[in-house]
Amino acid sequence: MTAPETLSVTIVDGYVDEPAHFGVPPYISTYPRYTAGALVDAGVPREQITYHTIDRLRDQPDQWRDVDEADLLIYLGGMTVPGKYVGGTPAEPDEVRKLAWTATGTSLMGGPVKFGVGDENAGATETERQDLDFDFVAKGDVEAAVYDLVENGLEGFSNRMRDVEEVTRWAQDGAFIVDQHPNHPDHLIAELETSRGCAYRCSFCTEPLYGNPSFRPPPSVVGEVDALSNHGVKHFRIGRQADILAYGGDGEAPNPDALRQLYSGIREVAPDLETLHLDNMNPITVVNWPEKSREGIRIIAEYNTPGDTAAFGLESADPIVQEENNLNVSAEECFEAVKIVNEEGGWRPGEEPAEAPTFGDDAPRRLPKLLPGINLLHGLKGEREETYERNLEFLQRVYDEGYMLRRINIRQVMAFDGTDMSDTGAEIANEHKKLFKRYKQQVREEIDKPMLKRVAPPGTVLPDVHLEYHQDGTTFGRQLGTYPLLVGVPGERDLGQTIDVAIVDHGYRSVTGVPYPLDLNDASMDELTAIPGIGDRTAGDLVINRPYDSVGDADLETEFDLAQFMTTRSLEHAD
Repeated sequence: MTAPETLSVTIVDGYVDEPAHFGVPPYISTYPRYTAGALVDAGVPREQITYHTIDRLRDQPDQWRDVDEADLLIYLGGMTVPGKYVGGTPAEPDEVRKLAWTATGTSLMGGPVKFGVGDENAGATETERQDLDFDFVAKGDVEAAVYDLVENGLEGFSNRMRDVEEVTRWAQDGAFIVDQHPNHPDHLIAELETSRGCAYRCSFCTEPLYGNPSFRPPPSVVGEVDALSNHGVKHFRIGRQADILAYGGDGEAPNPDALRQLYSGIREVAPDLETLHLDNMNPITVVNWPEKSREGIRIIAEYNTPGDTAAFGLESADPIVQEENNLNVSAEECFEAVKIVNEEGGWRPGEEPAEAPTFGDDAPRRLPKLLPGINLLHGLKGEREETYERNLEFLQRVYDEGYMLRRINIRQVMAFDGTDMSDTGAEIANEHKKLFKRYKQQVREEIDKPMLKRVAPPGTVLPDVHLEYHQDGTTFGRQLGTYPLLVGVPGERDLGQTIDVAIVDHGYRSVTGVPYPLDLNDASMDELTAIPGIGDRTAGDLVINRPYDSVGDADLETEFDLAQFMTTRSLEHAD
């Protein structure tokens, strides 16, 4: 028997992406935090728990000694939805095997990886359950397995699920682990769990494998936020649930009182938070209980921060695909839900909520408080060419009738054992790959770009854009939050800093921005030519004729009012 107080433990975070859980940097998922809390609760001293992301091990090979020398190695990871990531690269199966081979102590693997592993983290793929050469695989909750394994002297555990009392303790006891994340403290957003499981049974989704919805009461979540806040976390996303509106209810109907307790409680213990966003909202809830849903959405928009997104799992606007895959919302119902969220959450800071949804020249230049996003999934049973046409028609209707979508997520299915899609696999997705590619480009050109201009018109200010990488002479960055806009800023700026940005132009899924406010007496040629209507010659003239007493002195004729995001510093300070 190994005594807990003598153990050295290394946790490796390979990142997770589930239908209702995200943990790729700058996000940190619940898994490493709860696992660390379970270790402490079982008697392992905090100072003997080491946490690494897979990216840190790639960048700093000497850190592999912590994997080699640990008495207990815990790997956490698994991707059950496909995605493309900027802040980190999820662990591939061969890397996970290397962890098991390197570890000389006991090794345990857990998280959504238990549902299956593919050859790569991508759509149109099939998966199978594998142990990847680990001593143990947690087929229940990995944090419960860790607690029991330590309690049993590293000799085994039962595959059980943890209870509310345990997760309440472990969430608070494990908050300290964020101190060891490479992004801590300024560029880290903590995923918060309010519930697990789902009342519905869509064919492709792994969330129902957690069972029917079970909820953490508000004090449990608020206590976790308090602990994380004490460790310097200022950015939070309530993303670990299938439907935020159903929080604290019977699993289907909204409970506005529980939402108010949750959101107001978070604001009370973390008054200086900088981001409070959410992820999943079920459109069928909005349609079936419209008045309670409206109240819940108003509460969320009262306490959240701008740019928040409620992801809607429409998945397909084709009624045949809906029926064959047990999808719970029709295109007409989803449209009604889009309308309601726009009406209750589509207002911008600086205006009255009753004015929502707002866009155009008179709207304040900030992102709306809360907008819907649409998830579309391809390769499902019953998919046909008409499916793509139906999806396009739905998206075009939303735009034509004057509503906003914060983002449109188009993916191909991943097939997992235990879901109804396991029999069909990736066959349909692979057959339709060419059609899927053409359709996706059509959505980007015909819907995404004009919708983005509506949501974030020129002059919209994005505070605290974190600069992440350089490409082709441009610096790219994002705010922290749910589905943040990718912003390209002209020139190669120092990475890792945050700046305020004003949007000047739009791509399909990204925007071009300039520092806010942009000083006309100091702006670079690249910054000036990024503004539509200012070409090289005009920019050259502007530079030659400096300094200016005011923006109006430059006598610029552009398609929008530059005074809303430009300034001129006093002449004695101008270069």
